[in-house]
Amino acid sequence: MPEQHYDPDHAVAGTGMGGGMDLGVDEAETLGRTPDGPQGTGPQGKPRSLWSDAWRDLRRNPVFVFSALIILFLVLISLWPSLIAPGSPLTCDLAKAQEGSQPGHPFGFDGQGCDVYTRTVYGARTSVAVGVLATLGVAVLGSVLGALAGFFGGVWDSVLSRVTDVFFAIPVVLGGLVLLSVTTSNTVWPVIGFIVLLGWPQLSRIARGSVITAQQNDYVQAARALGASNSRLVLRHIAPNAIAPVIVVATIALGTYISLEATLSYLGVGLKPPSVSWGIDISAASPYVRNAPHALLWPSGALAITVLAFIMLGDAVRDALDPKLR
Repeated sequence: MPEQHYDPDHAVAGTGMGGGMDLGVDEAETLGRTPDGPQGTGPQGKPRSLWSDAWRDLRRNPVFVFSALIILFLVLISLWPSLIAPGSPLTCDLAKAQEGSQPGHPFGFDGQGCDVYTRTVYGARTSVAVGVLATLGVAVLGSVLGALAGFFGGVWDSVLSRVTDVFFAIPVVLGGLVLLSVTTSNTVWPVIGFIVLLGWPQLSRIARGSVITAQQNDYVQAARALGASNSRLVLRHIAPNAIAPVIVVATIALGTYISLEATLSYLGVGLKPPSVSWGIDISAASPYVRNAPHALLWPSGALAITVLAFIMLGDAVRDALDPKLR
């Protein structure tokens, strides 16, 4: 067999089928070069995942950055409200009732002589706690039940569908008036429990549809053909690819749950004094809106900004996770 020498001006590359392919020097060098990360790949040519692509898009989205900064600020003042409001929200002076802005009291006083600024800051703790805890409960319960129904189908799917239809037929505010009117607790737990009770059907429908779509993919069918157990199929193959719609809906619903807590507190069936809540303050300031509009303006504005921030965050996450928008 004659000895072969490498000629840089006329390189030959194997085709994998016993033949050869003439290459110039530029093409030969291109084949031996490591991919430098074209679109859809990382720095070493590795394909990016959905989550890495989503995070890259979110960092470049000004709506996400703006809403995330607002939410981060709300979380900080919820954990440590005394950092910016050193007073107590329960300290009131009737002699200052309905007075306007004063040094040290930029938002003025409400009808009971309480500092509106302090109560607005401390009210964020209740709203964020109710929104986050209720969303976690709804997401966990709805995702588990919906995933089981979508994966196993049959009788389980039929029963869950009929149960969710019953819950969808219950008006949320009317259900809150009926169920929460019999509670005497001043904590947030009855409100959170009510939101979870009426909120999980929506997430279960989303999770069910995502699981049904995900388990029809080829990689799931291949894993099932190789003998993968049901738990491995759900946890390793289906859940990571079906969780994105649940995250999007839960993020948007978080703002809705904060608004729902304020509505129930405004109607007198949610949180009750001496708890501090934006809904309670809005309800207490409503009769004095002509004489002291500031007492209604500030908690209402804080509630609107908070709900808007979470909805904007959910929209940004949806745009980043939806492959149809790429």
